[in-house]
Amino acid sequence: MSDNKIQEQAPKHFIRHIIEHSLDKSEFGGALRLRFPPEPNGYLHIGHAKAICLNFGLAEEFKGQCNLRFDDTNPEKERPEYMQSIAADVRWLNYEWDKICYTSDYFEQLYEYAVQLIRQGQAFVCSLTPGQVHEYRGSLTEAGINSPDRDRSRAENEDLFAQMRAGQFAEGRYTLRAKIDMAAANITMRDPVIYRICKRAHSRAGTRWCIYPTYDFAQCLSDSIEGITHSLCTLEFEDHRPLYDWILQQLGLHHPKQIEFARLELSHTITSKRNLKRLLDAKVVESWDDPRMPTIAGMRKRGIPAAVIRDFCARIGITKKNSIIDLALLESCLRDYLNEHAWRAFAVLRPLKLIIENYPDHQEEIMHAPRHAKQPADQRALPFSKVLYIDSDDFMEHPTPQFQRLAPGRMVRLKYAYCVECYEVKKDKHGKVNEVYCRYDPNSRSGQGRDSKKKKIRAIHWLSAAHADALTVYLYDRLFVDKNPLAAEDLLHAVNPDSLHVLSNCYLEPNIKPSELAYQFERLGYFYKTDQHNGDAAVYNRVIDLRDRWSTGKPVKF
Repeated sequence: MSDNKIQEQAPKHFIRHIIEHSLDKSEFGGALRLRFPPEPNGYLHIGHAKAICLNFGLAEEFKGQCNLRFDDTNPEKERPEYMQSIAADVRWLNYEWDKICYTSDYFEQLYEYAVQLIRQGQAFVCSLTPGQVHEYRGSLTEAGINSPDRDRSRAENEDLFAQMRAGQFAEGRYTLRAKIDMAAANITMRDPVIYRICKRAHSRAGTRWCIYPTYDFAQCLSDSIEGITHSLCTLEFEDHRPLYDWILQQLGLHHPKQIEFARLELSHTITSKRNLKRLLDAKVVESWDDPRMPTIAGMRKRGIPAAVIRDFCARIGITKKNSIIDLALLESCLRDYLNEHAWRAFAVLRPLKLIIENYPDHQEEIMHAPRHAKQPADQRALPFSKVLYIDSDDFMEHPTPQFQRLAPGRMVRLKYAYCVECYEVKKDKHGKVNEVYCRYDPNSRSGQGRDSKKKKIRAIHWLSAAHADALTVYLYDRLFVDKNPLAAEDLLHAVNPDSLHVLSNCYLEPNIKPSELAYQFERLGYFYKTDQHNGDAAVYNRVIDLRDRWSTGKPVKF
């Protein structure tokens, strides 16, 4: 689906209306400047994709600007690796920033703003421990208690803050707090901490700083410094908006408009960096970009196209009410897109040898099959010979009443080729069928006309054993079995034990064209070629099945 078509389908949400009103009234000089400000403490996930599409999409639509800003105020958890992955994710989603910014570039300005608040009598250095600060804060029904340091003189506060910057105190010894109102109904406004001591080297600033601003203090000021007009954030920051406004009002600075929207929550997955890291630490997954992870990098590695993520974010829309979106909607978007765009191919994942006894020993033919169902004139060549591979799931020695494929005495059509009838099987020493012997009808070749009886028989896929290419397949599935994994007694107990199976003795039709998209392996699902190899075998990831198997409630079969 094209980006124009996605934009046409996107509903007119409330943020779009607010921006239209602002531009019509020439607020902020008629300019639109947005930003996407992730903290680089992990890889971005599908929830961040919604914010990326919202901010960059609105900037594109209204011919405004959008910055990518790294909120790098916590040197304990942030790494350059995460910054690189975030930038790659934004570009993969087909967006480009106007400027790339770092909160650390503003550290000196932020410090001076903090000093200004001290001089205005609106900030003080506090010696309470984090536990005491929490205890003094009060509750929703009880007012907080003033810190014993709240009435320090402005000169003493400024001197102590300078000593904090100079590194003269241990971590936790002091914080700088805004002096607002310990009886405020909104607990966020009860003298919040705006600076803390942290003696960790910063990835960009090195050891120049040992005090760092909190998110609430840094975010509004960074927005102001960059001239942001509309600060879009998720609903959990709604209670923080009064603090955002207070800081900018007290300092008399350019004041963006903060607007909150519901974050993206999906069933059968998690959108929390902290919990995603739990999966990494427990070795449930191999990396942040493991194809089972809901990270943007993981989805890219699995083979999910960026256009699908953008389409999905457009379909779910922007609201003010939190809700959980069923993962099946994302999967439906994915199937719709791949069915429309993916080329077709034959692959046999669990090979069973089929010998056509009455087919000439050295004869080979080329069968033709459409490369795409919607483009029948674009044909691919399929070599055909006496010895074939079929999928073992397409044969049953003692068929059940429901089984309609190949069995002794039963005929099937080899898709795009001939009809064959099984008359004998051979087994290995363990009693497992490893060879199926058939006879074919030379007059039944596809496209040459068939009698009404043969039109009704089941078709299965196949590969010529002499021509098939070796293949290794990673069968990925949902990472969690529970609809709400965080509601489980233990997150790790909600993990799907069958989220990955590796099949190494598979085969693929020859001469597959390179493609940036997944292929549809006919009758099997959508598979994406990785840049890995298992010996001489190409490696493909299963992106998704052809059909939703989870809605049935039946166990997933590999």
